[in-house]
Amino acid sequence: MQYQKPVIVQQQKMKLSPQMYQSIQMMALPIQELKFRIQEEIEKNPALEIIEDRSTISIDAERQKENERQEEREYFENSSDPGFSGPLDYEASDNKRKFIEGVLTRSESLHEHLLWQLRLQPISPDEFRIGELLIQNLNDSGFHLEDPRKLVSEDEVRLLPGILEIIQGFDPVGTCTSDYREALLVQIKYTPEAPEHADTVVKEYLELLEKDKLEEISKKLRLPSGAIEKILSFIKTLNPYPGSQYSTSPPQYVIPDLMVKLKEGEFVLILNDEEIPVLGINPFFNDLVRKKEAKPEQELKQYVNKNLREAKWFIRSIKQRNDTLQKIAKAIIEFQRDFFIKGPRYLIPLTLKDIADEVSVHETTVSRIANAKYIQTEWGIFPLKYFFTNSISGTGSSGSRFSKEGVKHIIKELIADHKDGTRLSDQKIADLLQKQGIQLARRTVAKYRKELDILSSYGR
Repeated sequence: MQYQKPVIVQQQKMKLSPQMYQSIQMMALPIQELKFRIQEEIEKNPALEIIEDRSTISIDAERQKENERQEEREYFENSSDPGFSGPLDYEASDNKRKFIEGVLTRSESLHEHLLWQLRLQPISPDEFRIGELLIQNLNDSGFHLEDPRKLVSEDEVRLLPGILEIIQGFDPVGTCTSDYREALLVQIKYTPEAPEHADTVVKEYLELLEKDKLEEISKKLRLPSGAIEKILSFIKTLNPYPGSQYSTSPPQYVIPDLMVKLKEGEFVLILNDEEIPVLGINPFFNDLVRKKEAKPEQELKQYVNKNLREAKWFIRSIKQRNDTLQKIAKAIIEFQRDFFIKGPRYLIPLTLKDIADEVSVHETTVSRIANAKYIQTEWGIFPLKYFFTNSISGTGSSGSRFSKEGVKHIIKELIADHKDGTRLSDQKIADLLQKQGIQLARRTVAKYRKELDILSSYGR
């Protein structure tokens, strides 16, 4: 008969305190998210205050100064008193003109541009309503999100072909289509100088054209190779994603956490602390603790001590984040000296373990600190994780090694520097790399080329 009995077992467990968990979180925060995190902590903890915020003080001071200077003058200038005549302020007039000229405007979206053209068409209210539904159903490339037949009733399906044709002829030509192939066909239709059989090539032989098999297309259509090349040149002038030129996606800005400069043969690493406000302890809370004659209630004392303790730990966590970030960046610079001196093609293989051993921290700490952090160099702004790259074994007696990112940069240079009138195929690139001691298969070259957003030899 089985039965249960209590058993005492001794074991060790590692439990993270809230403070340690907070420190780990701070490690992973890039500079912009760190600013938001600081603001949240200040709103939550009254014992914490900003001593100096160099990222905003100059802007706020200038705005306040300008507001005070303009307030009285604008009051009278905007009044209806005909007897008031203010002094002619050339500086103020010039500032106002510059402001009006420099006002940021929102660019016109694809949908707004098409709707504006639809309103100019002599069509019935029902047709306009259907056209409006079709335009709102387009994505940023100008293609249908849903089947247009799902947008109208059965009685209105007969109106769809006419409205579709009208919108497809709008600027940019080729929107309100199903995919890039149909967009190209519409553009060919509305281009009078389009070569003969261009629509047939797009409709039936686009895959062969993409693989640069012009002779095969020439045989199938029984056309001379010169005619196919003319069709190819024309198709390259078309836009397979016509709506993309009206994309309203906002640009993504990157603020580097670090900056490295080479001065007199030595690297100088600068932490971007201008964006991080300087924090301190609220003097009122310190006074409450220091005054011996004051005997606060137990509940108030606990509240004060708790907030003071959390504020000090938060400040310490920020300092630890910055110190660790600098240590890891210095180690990366030492490992990748050739990159910072000569450029991206000299990037060598580097792993998280290499840096972790050098700085005497765990690999996960290196991963967290390198996540979403950027460093400004002489060669541009790069994410810290860019410098951790796999190795590619070289050939020859030297047994040299090349990094993946370094090889990608060499491929980019080979394509950019090739100017003899022909286009480098992936196999030709692989052959040129082999001469430099880099053994890569053609499909690997194609993979790296796509990661660099470089078109195939046909596309170029």
